[in-house]
Amino acid sequence: MTTHATTPFDDQKPGTSGLRKQVKVFQQTGYLENFVQAIFDCVPDLRGGTLIVGGDGRYYNDTAIQIILRMAAANGVAKVRVGQGGLLSTPALSNLIRVSNAQGGIILSASHNPGGPNGDFGIKFNGDNGGSAVESVTQAIFERTLEIDSYNEISADDVDLSALGTAHIGDMQIEIVDPVTDYMALMETLFDFDKIKAMISGGFSVCFDGMHAVTGPYAKAAFIQRLGVPAGSLMNVEPSEDFGGGHPDPNPVYAKALFNKMFADDAPDFGAASDGDGDRNIVLGKGLYVSPSDSLAILAANIHLAPGYEEGIVGVARSMPTSRAADLVAKKAGVDLFETPTGWKFFGNLLDAGRITLCGEESAGASSDHAREKDGLWAILAWLNIVAARGMSVKDIVRDHWATYGRHYYSRHDYEALDTAKAQAVMSALEGKLADLPGQSLHGETVSMADSFAYTDSVDGSVSRNQGLRVEFESGSRFVMRLSGTGTVGATLRLYLEKYAPPGEDHDADLQETLKQIAAIADELTDLKAITQRAAPSVMS
Repeated sequence: MTTHATTPFDDQKPGTSGLRKQVKVFQQTGYLENFVQAIFDCVPDLRGGTLIVGGDGRYYNDTAIQIILRMAAANGVAKVRVGQGGLLSTPALSNLIRVSNAQGGIILSASHNPGGPNGDFGIKFNGDNGGSAVESVTQAIFERTLEIDSYNEISADDVDLSALGTAHIGDMQIEIVDPVTDYMALMETLFDFDKIKAMISGGFSVCFDGMHAVTGPYAKAAFIQRLGVPAGSLMNVEPSEDFGGGHPDPNPVYAKALFNKMFADDAPDFGAASDGDGDRNIVLGKGLYVSPSDSLAILAANIHLAPGYEEGIVGVARSMPTSRAADLVAKKAGVDLFETPTGWKFFGNLLDAGRITLCGEESAGASSDHAREKDGLWAILAWLNIVAARGMSVKDIVRDHWATYGRHYYSRHDYEALDTAKAQAVMSALEGKLADLPGQSLHGETVSMADSFAYTDSVDGSVSRNQGLRVEFESGSRFVMRLSGTGTVGATLRLYLEKYAPPGEDHDADLQETLKQIAAIADELTDLKAITQRAAPSVMS
């Protein structure tokens, strides 16, 4: 074992999704090693324990894994299980931690951010429950990175990750495992694959876009091998270091090829996509995009149709910016609804405590108590099971849901790569007005509540403040403004717009036109366009 010098971090505090930076930052001498050594220093159970390692296959993934293996051996880890080729989707890694009784896992991904030498990279530690490490651990890791001045590493040749089998570095055993097998075994316990396959063999057509990301091998196993979907119905299912030069974020901008197919005259019956590390999803029917917020609500109302959930749900959780569509489902079902800050670790506490069955967020993430991460393919398979069980099209299921619960017109406007000072000025402009807003009438809407969202965790009692600014109206409409922590260049402001149309009202109006009034109020209160000098958002979803 050798000890190498490294340079302490300064302002590199990881967010809820781990540490994300441009590749060139991680390539600095000792940078990745600093963070990895901090993990080993702060999680003593890893010494003599089992660690799971894998990632989404993006550029620098293979180099980082070899570094982590040598450092794990130097820090006393007994066994590492790593996905073949270095690949493991985030939900599959979460599951592998659980089925292996491992002490934790290291995920190498920047999620939906672009890859390649000029793209982004990321690293995150998950705990022994399979979910994102609790805040006390992430804080300890961060504080350790500020003071650390060396890291431990064993000198060894690179391990061949291309073939299944075992290898060793020193006394540490390395097992290269199929990244798909355990995950698919879990899916088989949850969904009626035979019913879905019968629907597909009867002529139901499916289109899936893997976006050259990690879900490709999982999609081929599920759709082609298990469900009999023709191979030609899958697009971009070969993982690529730079995601085929694309942006692996499943939204109307970056999944344009899929949207074009689903809105064509000869559209398939069902369309779906997942993101870089396989934890996000989108679902489409013929000529219809199911918003992630609606998707969560519809899953909550129908998941009992899948064998793994036939006893129903015990509760639902959504992130605060997610539309309130799921609230109405929970109310009708007589189960608890939890509104949490953005960040999957808050759902993890509720899942571990048995308080919820389903959870999701507006940024295309949804999952259940089968895992402790959002799970893109799980959500897609859940939708297929529901469609097969109900014998209705995606569009008819969505319209039936609106007829029953009403429609929450909802859109997210992202202002990306902003000057950080300008982004903070927008937040400050709104925050300074919050106390005076209740009771005011703005463009025909009367403000009922305005605050900075804070959350008290009902499981561990922790309090999270400053989680986004909310302005709600008596009509049931609202907007939310928050700074995102997932970008690596500048700052990203997210504006969430929501307007409710009860059952019996028009559910076919143009989305952005319906939200135009709320958007105008938000711009007036935040000075958004004036401060940022942006006439329009970078992305609307």
